[in-house]
Amino acid sequence: MNNGDVSQGRRRFLIGATAAVGGVGVVGAAVPFVASWNPSAKAEAAGAPVTVNISKIEPGQQITVEWRGKPVWIIRRTQEMLDNIVKLDDKVRDPQSEEPQQPDYASDEYRSIKPEFAVLVGLCTHLGCVPSYRPDVAPADLGSEWLGGLFCPCHGSRYDMAGRVYKAQPAPLNLEVPPYRYDDDETLTIGLDPEAA
Repeated sequence: MNNGDVSQGRRRFLIGATAAVGGVGVVGAAVPFVASWNPSAKAEAAGAPVTVNISKIEPGQQITVEWRGKPVWIIRRTQEMLDNIVKLDDKVRDPQSEEPQQPDYASDEYRSIKPEFAVLVGLCTHLGCVPSYRPDVAPADLGSEWLGGLFCPCHGSRYDMAGRVYKAQPAPLNLEVPPYRYDDDETLTIGLDPEAA
């Protein structure tokens, strides 16, 4: 065996060993990189459906839950609130909810599956401020024609108890109605459509 054969053998061995170590390194670096494409547990939880017990909500009361990082309001409307919604059809911009701000199963006048409960994303459609719940009728600061609803303090947009925006407001659209369904008489789940939908 001459010196050239030994050098060639060593060269082949070193090239093979280097390629093997490099391949292991590439795989080792690629696995965490590819794994980073999967959403974190926190991100998955943020988009997960939220189940809410509605049995303890009193008539006229509003509660707030978080879904996908947004406040979602559940308002248990009284009969007076429901009657006032009907009275405002000529004062709101989209009374029949023709703009796609709600699922088809919530596009009636009350914008809900059951008229008693409103389920609304609590972000103004103007610039995303959080409106305040103002169920009082004719308060001094909102005027004698105010029949209860939601008022955005940032730029003054007004919504009725169905989340329908009044005409001539900065907000261009009704409040969003998220997908939701009733699991039974006491619970609803935000983020899932009814099975029949």
